[in-house]
Amino acid sequence: MNCAERTYLITGGAGFIGSNFVHFLSEREPQSQIRVLDKLSYSSSLVSLEPFAASRNFAFIEGDIADARAVQHALDGVNVVVNFAAEVAVDRAIVDADAFLRTGVLGVHALLERARLCSTLQRFIQISTDEVYGSVGDGDCDESAAVAPRNPYAAAKASGEMLARSYFDTYGLPVNVTRAANTYGPRAHPEKVIPLFITNLIDGKPVPVFGDGHQVRDWLYVDDHCEAIYTVLRSGTPGETYNIGADQSSTNLELTRRIVAAMNLDAQMIRFVADRPGHDRRYSVQSGKLARLGWKPRVLLDDGLDRTITWYRRNEAWWRPLKARLDRRYEVGFWGEQACAV
Repeated sequence: MNCAERTYLITGGAGFIGSNFVHFLSEREPQSQIRVLDKLSYSSSLVSLEPFAASRNFAFIEGDIADARAVQHALDGVNVVVNFAAEVAVDRAIVDADAFLRTGVLGVHALLERARLCSTLQRFIQISTDEVYGSVGDGDCDESAAVAPRNPYAAAKASGEMLARSYFDTYGLPVNVTRAANTYGPRAHPEKVIPLFITNLIDGKPVPVFGDGHQVRDWLYVDDHCEAIYTVLRSGTPGETYNIGADQSSTNLELTRRIVAAMNLDAQMIRFVADRPGHDRRYSVQSGKLARLGWKPRVLLDDGLDRTITWYRRNEAWWRPLKARLDRRYEVGFWGEQACAV
């Protein structure tokens, strides 16, 4: 698909990955029109989109994807939809699943309903997560593996992508689904583990590690994630799902030690805290299908962590207002603190 000078609707475009994708897309296609629809929840930041405020090729619409009228207005003349809109953080989903289901199921349905009636639409990308596979014991999941979400966040994501796929099968809507590994980098809300740890350490505060810290995650730098999505919307086959993995797995404890060391601190800054309910032990996906389209991750974990640390050191004005409103449980351990250092 040739995407030069298209009109894009980026839902959830004031959030972490969405705003990074807007930056990425504006560099790749400076002549294309970019329209962002975002309801500006706690995890959104208009500051992330400030560089585009005066651009004639950019428009921001405050609205909810579950609001059919807002969606219909936003979709006018759009060629590509990339749906990042979602409630975030598994911890929040455990204590308040309703919001996740509203956005991840009802919102996705409202967006798909209007999208199928949009005569100019050429591609619809539904952003999902590797968490839909549930906890993976051995090996890696390819796109044919069973979906087995184990928390409300992952269940909402799985439901949204199944709805999207059904609109391809039923109505011929040109849908793709992407399932990405844990993504990190600039502009992530400070409740997310890597920016939480970085900003805690900048302020001389300890960092909380769930349980024994041996949960395994694959870490994908946000620029690589954006490149993968762009590859899918340009070259992906409609109706197909694509995993996005970085092949850079680490236990949470190893990751924490890397961050602490990169900031020239020691293990005394690490605290073990009570594990969260239903905490998946391991995620791991195969990305061979996407690799055959020409994509591969480029940023190694240590380099990506250094870039991310540097960004948060240089952008305190961005994250401090968000951190000031953060639930204190994210600083000491969401499910309670145990006072023991690594």
